[in-house]
Amino acid sequence: MSFTSDIYRFSSRNMLKSIDLNIKNPAIFQKILFKELIARGANTEFGKEHNFGSIKSIENYGQNVPLRDYDMFEPYIERVRKQEKNVLWDTPVRWFAKSSGTSSAKSKFIPITDDSLNKCHYAGMKKMLATYVNNNPNSRIFDGDALTLGGSVTPDELGIGKSSYGDLSAILLKNSPLLVEIRRIPKRKIALLPNFEQKVDIICKNALKYNVTNFSGVPSWNMVLLRKILEYTGKSNLKEIWPNLELFMHGGINFEPYRSEYQKIIPGKMNYMENYNASEGYFAFQDNPLDKSMLLLTDNGVFYEFIPMDKLNAALSGKITSFNTVEDVQKGVNYALVITTNGGLWRYTIGDSIKFTSLNPHKFIITGRTQLFINTFGEELMIHNAEDALSQACSEHNASAKDYTVAPIFMTNKTKGCHQWLIEFQKEPSNREEFAKTLDKALCNSNSDYEAKRKNNTTMEPPQIVYLKKGAFYCWLDSKNKLGGQNKVPRLNNNRIYAQELLDINQKL
Repeated sequence: MSFTSDIYRFSSRNMLKSIDLNIKNPAIFQKILFKELIARGANTEFGKEHNFGSIKSIENYGQNVPLRDYDMFEPYIERVRKQEKNVLWDTPVRWFAKSSGTSSAKSKFIPITDDSLNKCHYAGMKKMLATYVNNNPNSRIFDGDALTLGGSVTPDELGIGKSSYGDLSAILLKNSPLLVEIRRIPKRKIALLPNFEQKVDIICKNALKYNVTNFSGVPSWNMVLLRKILEYTGKSNLKEIWPNLELFMHGGINFEPYRSEYQKIIPGKMNYMENYNASEGYFAFQDNPLDKSMLLLTDNGVFYEFIPMDKLNAALSGKITSFNTVEDVQKGVNYALVITTNGGLWRYTIGDSIKFTSLNPHKFIITGRTQLFINTFGEELMIHNAEDALSQACSEHNASAKDYTVAPIFMTNKTKGCHQWLIEFQKEPSNREEFAKTLDKALCNSNSDYEAKRKNNTTMEPPQIVYLKKGAFYCWLDSKNKLGGQNKVPRLNNNRIYAQELLDINQKL
């Protein structure tokens, strides 16, 4: 073993102890953390406005602090960006994770405090790596290079020279410790280049010099990079370039539509771990490769509340102020996730929905976005319905989808409505008509509301599939200056704005 590997393995022992305690005592950790967060927030402007000094229980907290989404937090965050002190947290904020989100085109600036950076994001990553090494005792992951395709950072025009913003990956790279930098490629200067294509080109030219054992990031952008590396080197698969490659740590989007393509370009033994590292915090990771659920981290700087989706509207309107905690959640219920963090977010509705698959330990799957669904005809199609159906259709027809988005085609006085799927395939199905039927059937099987609207074509016609030309989504993202980093294609939309933009680009290709 190398010196670097020995250090990592030694430090992993404490991480494993922390994870074990987290699993055994989730409610205790959450109660302790709740008190710490309220104490830290008591002297902030937000804490004074909401009388944190009088909060003695989680019930008090719910009564004092209403739920907020980003738009409601933005006035506070703008003050933080202008370097006003003690607004949301009791220490200065130098970094903001910029994200457009998946349900809005508006940029979000999520505060990244020193506490959230070190005690949440980095802490979660260490716990995930410790778990991986524990599950794979013969791993040589630390004896080689870690490939990270990051974004870029920009001085904040509101920050009077004291703060910057960028996507989360760039902020993590910018602040990573020296020991991590020794084993990470490309070097920080290259990884933070703002031009995505320039960065990819440099990585391709140096690919054969690296000894990559692991890589991380969003599956879609990493696939773009890896295919360009294969094209540049002339190799048929990644193991011919990096024979010691063993792990891909992924997140941001559902991996299943991409899994078969990764297996094609990385043959043989390869491990995949999903992690839930959002701009707002590091919440969970996949601790068992045979279980697609992720382990909730209850000692990682984030206090959680869970709202049953059928009560979300009442909660947002303030009619309900008390929600489930880790003590009283149930398996199989679709919950909207509410977080309070050491980044200064208080009862923040992150917009994600989850469903617990286990309560000992607390493990869950991401079911979608609270706002990422289509409900034009009363069909209530959620993102996990769409992902599962597309994955099933591709599997049955030996096809592979690279990217997709779905939008409604609205009813007219002469026609019924339907869903239009704009799909860019890596490998197209041989029978387009049968593929559409399989997709429609899978959607009916996974969503009873959709099935009811499709029955006998009562309300909705069969889905219409548009086969986009290769590169359509890439060009669309490029037109919005969203190449690389953590930028994602919006999957489900209740309007036709994105769909029409893509159709216009596709026509020009």
